[in-house]
Amino acid sequence: MRTAADKAATLRAGPSAPVAVPLGTPAVGSGKRRGPGGLLRFARSSPLGTAAGLFLIALALTALFADLLTPYDPLVTNYGISRLPPTADHLFGADNMGRDILSRIVYGARVSLFVALASVLIGDGTGLLWGVVSGYVGGRADLISQRVLDALLAFPGLILAMLLLVALGAGLPTIIFAIAVTRIPLSTRVLRSVALSTRNLAYVEAARTLGASPLRILLRHITPQCIAPFLVLVSANIGVAITTEAALSFLGIGVPPPTPTWGNMLGGVLAESFKPPWWLVVYPGLALTTTVLAANLFGDAVRDFLDPRLRGRVTGL
Repeated sequence: MRTAADKAATLRAGPSAPVAVPLGTPAVGSGKRRGPGGLLRFARSSPLGTAAGLFLIALALTALFADLLTPYDPLVTNYGISRLPPTADHLFGADNMGRDILSRIVYGARVSLFVALASVLIGDGTGLLWGVVSGYVGGRADLISQRVLDALLAFPGLILAMLLLVALGAGLPTIIFAIAVTRIPLSTRVLRSVALSTRNLAYVEAARTLGASPLRILLRHITPQCIAPFLVLVSANIGVAITTEAALSFLGIGVPPPTPTWGNMLGGVLAESFKPPWWLVVYPGLALTTTVLAANLFGDAVRDFLDPRLRGRVTGL
């Protein structure tokens, strides 16, 4: 039988059950993952994801300094070299109007990456704000917001973007807005679930008991738990946004010509010829495919690195 002293010691020690910690809560010693040490750990845990990230950085720098790196103006026509095959002077050949394919691909990367990054940040940022507020407030406001998301999810992403572009007109700002709207429902649902699981934790209840305002609880206790899932969503949605922009441009309702994008380069040449020369299709398609693949690999690596349950799975690749 347990003595009175044993019972008193048990009461002083308190329960020994483990405490659940939500995704994104910094663990003890998590500060070691910040800075250069965190980058090295990321590189060791996912060499393939690191290579994909370096490729995206190199592509972004190439697009940023396209004026200095491209050999020709992508808008200048020269019908004397129309449909010229790849040569020493034109490594990727020339299109139907005599424009250098390599220069147009580099400038197209500038447009595609800018549209993808801007639309993802706007869409996922809106989803972060919407999901955190909806998950914390709850009640009728949360119910109404979820029905609005259900209405948005009823349309496939590409169809919804097409409808918005038809209503608002073609142009770079409207394309960014249309793609951003398609990213909102998924990010809102994911981040709302994080807010729902966080608002009832002990430290949030303690802050509420001590008189912290709802705004302070949202900013200091709920939102920080959503940062890691938010970063995963951003990295994963970049490839989807690039594909959506290319599909819209391919269909002729994206960025209007003569501005080069990978999508309208493919769509324009296929509209003018039933069987176009191979270099007019292979090189833009290869640039699009490689970039989307790199974005998806990098997004998967970021997810594995930030989620302790998945970290290290890509090490064996």
